Amino acid sequence: MKILFTCGGTAGHVNPAVALAQMFQARNPGCRVLFVGADGGMETRLVPKEGYEIETVTITNFRRSLHPAAIVHNGKTLLNMNRSKRQADAILDRFQPDLVVGTGGYASFPVVKAAAKRGIPTAVHESNAVPGLTTKALSKVVDQVMVGFEESRSHYDDPDKVTVTGTPVREDFFRYTRKQARQQLGLTDQAPLVLSVWGSLGAEVMNRQMAECIARECAGGAPFHHIHGAGRNYSDLLADLKTRGIDRKRYPQIDVREYIYDMPLVMAAADLVLCRAGASTIAEITAIARPAVLVPSPNVVADHQTKNARVLERAGGAVLLPESACSGAALYGQIRTLLDDPGRRERMSRSLRDMAVPDAAERIYETLRALMEKTGE
Repeated sequence: MKILFTCGGTAGHVNPAVALAQMFQARNPGCRVLFVGADGGMETRLVPKEGYEIETVTITNFRRSLHPAAIVHNGKTLLNMNRSKRQADAILDRFQPDLVVGTGGYASFPVVKAAAKRGIPTAVHESNAVPGLTTKALSKVVDQVMVGFEESRSHYDDPDKVTVTGTPVREDFFRYTRKQARQQLGLTDQAPLVLSVWGSLGAEVMNRQMAECIARECAGGAPFHHIHGAGRNYSDLLADLKTRGIDRKRYPQIDVREYIYDMPLVMAAADLVLCRAGASTIAEITAIARPAVLVPSPNVVADHQTKNARVLERAGGAVLLPESACSGAALYGQIRTLLDDPGRRERMSRSLRDMAVPDAAERIYETLRALMEKTGE
């Protein structure tokens, strides 16, 4: 059995594919897996770290603008489309996959489309609430469309082709209870824990706001635990806190880290999460039912993070705070409001549990196996 996964652009596209690759190989000894991504994409770094081979195609996006630079860029994209088609055909010739699965990102388009044209079983999975241009286009030619949310079904022309599977998360996120996680982190009191993180690369704007938020926490006596992942702006945040006269040694409850390497453990211990609204993050907080304040990044394609956040907000599992309305004071106010109302947080958790699909990887695996059996008849 040979499975080809094609994805890229964000961790939200790569992580589900890796989870599925691991499941296929665990259950099918001898199963070979190949990933295909875009030249220079983050997937070329993430996938090899998981132990998988990756090949690339040359592809870029279209820019919706009449600016001269955008016109030049779009011209290059047209040329790359022809080039990526040839590259996709060459990869399929070499690998001869039994199944091709796209999980999002521009690299998926030429590979999945070429595979569908050859009659190879094909499927796409969309983690975001509203499909991106790639998934929407491929949904017309693939055998199966899988989505993370029930309300996503209506965005496709052929709803009968759509299966709601949820979005897989790493098994690590189900390893700890809140009590176990707090014990492992050394939290022996009853004070709640707030987790805040704004992406693996951090976010300069949000870290400036976190400095103000943390300053307000200190002024109030730091009545709760707070673990913050600053990312690449870590040193700038520490300098900002120092400028505000905050001696971090006086407030051991506030743990500012460059990166949070043990995210499943920290999130399991958390009573409230402050974060962006990317597909992976949404899947994780939903899977383990952690109430959240979501500040969608405004710098993403088609504002898809706001659309993701609205799904959780409407379900009652999260508060949506647009970055344009965000400040250190606003963040601190949301923290205090939610920590002071455990009943509301429990209702938020219950709403998230109701919409969670903890066996998402299993559902996708079974859907893909059924597709292979059906097309192999």
